[in-house]
Amino acid sequence: MSKIISSESVNIGHPDKTCDTIADAFLDEALRQDPDSQMAVECAIKNDKLFVYGEATTKAKIDYDGIARKVLRDIGYKNEFQIIKEISQQSPDIHQAVVKDELMANDQGLIYGYATDETPEFMPLPIMVAHKLMKQYDDYRRTTDFFFADAKSQVAVDYDNGIDPVHIDTVLVSVSHSEKLSNDQIHALIKKNVVDPVLAKYPNFADASTKIKINPSGKFTIWGSFGDSGCVGRKIVVDTYGGIGRVGGGCFSSKNATKVDRSAAYYARYVARNIVSHHLARRCEIQVSYAIGEADPMSIYYELFGTEEVPVEQIKKYVSDNFSFRPSNIIKELGLQRPIYQGTACYGHFGRSEFPWEQEKN
Repeated sequence: MSKIISSESVNIGHPDKTCDTIADAFLDEALRQDPDSQMAVECAIKNDKLFVYGEATTKAKIDYDGIARKVLRDIGYKNEFQIIKEISQQSPDIHQAVVKDELMANDQGLIYGYATDETPEFMPLPIMVAHKLMKQYDDYRRTTDFFFADAKSQVAVDYDNGIDPVHIDTVLVSVSHSEKLSNDQIHALIKKNVVDPVLAKYPNFADASTKIKINPSGKFTIWGSFGDSGCVGRKIVVDTYGGIGRVGGGCFSSKNATKVDRSAAYYARYVARNIVSHHLARRCEIQVSYAIGEADPMSIYYELFGTEEVPVEQIKKYVSDNFSFRPSNIIKELGLQRPIYQGTACYGHFGRSEFPWEQEKN
């Protein structure tokens, strides 16, 4: 029995992604100066106002205004923004629970990691294609004066028995643009320069029957914060597995590595990816739960969807022999006190080989 599964991605000019990028730029600057920084400085954007707020316990001297304006200019905003800040130190109640002889979990929470063998990146096909469409669009729009940074993609894939992708059914791309372009021009340019180059990478899944929809609204000239509001952490499904793997609810951007919402989600992905890449199962989802102020997880649960190639107990032993979900180990093993986060904020946190949680563990 076949079924169609869809995933979406959004570009850096979408207001939510703009805020994620700015927040992770703050985090990177803090870690560049002080690797022990405790950061959760977020932002929200609307029209020409940027609100910066949150908690920061750090020795770093952070030029919040300068960093934010630099990101906004790079995205393509020409106007000046009013920046309103409300930033305090981390609650001492939280600090004393987390910073001990060994780092403890910064909060309670449920965290998921997922991997599948359906793509070389060990990611679901719909979200990988959606992200590649947005990255291709961003590269292309920067070469023009008539396409802007706000954009979305959505990809629907036909699955056989819900396990194996067999065909890309529909590709949807909506992009912001100059009023000088007609709908026919937009369709022709985006198909030639964005959709066709990406689908060419998937000859086994895309063909003449794949439906392509470009700017079905007919007009998208008001973009970014002037067309919508945005804030950090509103695209957690885009950031993870496109709705195929579950998410725990906590976002990633703005948070340093003691926040298990982020670091343990990276590690759970790392473990699930290695289970699949070592051919122990074709699909793997791991749930981990934590208690604030404690190091060991409260629970670890494995869902293999009936695809395991070896007994489940052997998989659990492989994990216990090779991995530790204690926050101090996660941070050390993946090197998470480095300024590596701004690059995660758009085009997905997973399935990208430049990140340490996407590596093979021998």
